Amino acid sequence: MKKFAALFLTLVMMCGLVACGGGDTASDGKEESKDDGGSDGKIELNVIAAQYGQNTNSWWEGFVKDFTAEHSDIDLNVEVVSWNDIYTVVNTRISNNDAPDILNIDVFANYQADGLLLPAEDFVSKETYDKMYPAFLEQSNVDGTIWAIPDLASARALYYNADILKDAGVEVPTTWDELTEACKAIKAHDSKIYPWGIDMTTDEGQAAFAYYTWNNGGGFVDEDGNWTLNSDKNVEAIEYAINLVNEGYTNSDPANDTRYDLQDMFGAGQVAMMIGPNSIPTYIADGGYSVNYAVAPIPTNGGVDSVSAGVMDRFMCFDNEYSDAEMEAIKTFFDFFYEDARYSEWVLMEGFLPATSTGGEILAKEDESMASWVDIVGSCNFYPTAKTEWDDVKQGVINVEQQALLGGNVKELLDELQAEIAE
Repeated sequence: MKKFAALFLTLVMMCGLVACGGGDTASDGKEESKDDGGSDGKIELNVIAAQYGQNTNSWWEGFVKDFTAEHSDIDLNVEVVSWNDIYTVVNTRISNNDAPDILNIDVFANYQADGLLLPAEDFVSKETYDKMYPAFLEQSNVDGTIWAIPDLASARALYYNADILKDAGVEVPTTWDELTEACKAIKAHDSKIYPWGIDMTTDEGQAAFAYYTWNNGGGFVDEDGNWTLNSDKNVEAIEYAINLVNEGYTNSDPANDTRYDLQDMFGAGQVAMMIGPNSIPTYIADGGYSVNYAVAPIPTNGGVDSVSAGVMDRFMCFDNEYSDAEMEAIKTFFDFFYEDARYSEWVLMEGFLPATSTGGEILAKEDESMASWVDIVGSCNFYPTAKTEWDDVKQGVINVEQQALLGGNVKELLDELQAEIAE
């Protein structure tokens, strides 16, 4: 997400954010807190929610209907926005002095740094807050304060077509050397099959960077939280990934083939192996595909342990000068959302993983395969999204990958990015 200009944000904050339809300006020019309700006496809550898939809109429609039936004093408005548009929509709303009350998105650090958010414990009841995995909450920790709460999560693993690997006479690769040899054998077996899937698009390019660098002993930051984008391990990792493309072992257009394209190819038997989220089984089932697949750890290099990439989205609350009644309404919203049965339904809707211990217990009991994923997500590496530079880093590593696909020098590109981020 693009950073807001400091001067612009200063002006916005001087004017005061107008929540839930606006507030009144007192005669002394100071912004009063907004009324407890609209013209009908109800408290209004505006939510912007990310669209996760084809079921998201209908799920939220049902949620609003059920919520309103139990809380007739609250007028809940939920606007579901695609991931392609949500950053622009939110930025525009803020620039128009019309921030939502609640936002469901992946990043939070820039909003927090600009003083636009409330601490999580201000807008979530203790009962609901205590359900959440501490490791997930820590992903939104800035200077000892948690500023957002986890919505849901996913973890990544290696998916492989068991039939293709068997027919090509190869075992499931656990190392990069084995992966390269497996790709050679699969290509020799059937040149129409892509041995390996890579997504270096603006949708998931940052995930590709994580898959290869983390599993080469590198990563975005060091143990002290300092950016290490141009480390030798990172250069080696991205060069290896680009070489897979150049050798013809991958899908032909990694800069434009999103993970959804890859999942379609995998379901159709056109891609033999790919790294993907735990939601792939749901995607394959919904798509009507019939493929004999299995899951394994992500291959590594240099004897390092395999690392799964964890991805976590969030809810946050904008500081819109709420009355006590409005704060209680916001807490009521989250209590309702994270009610165990309802929250489990939300998580399962698109095949994600729970961010609450109680939700994890329910899902593990209902589905044995989910139990193993719940264990995986508890030990994932996460993007350093609590750092304000993350938005620039995310786009930066994608740019590096896409320029490298066109022949750019990986080391030089990462050196330039490191210098830009660390300046």
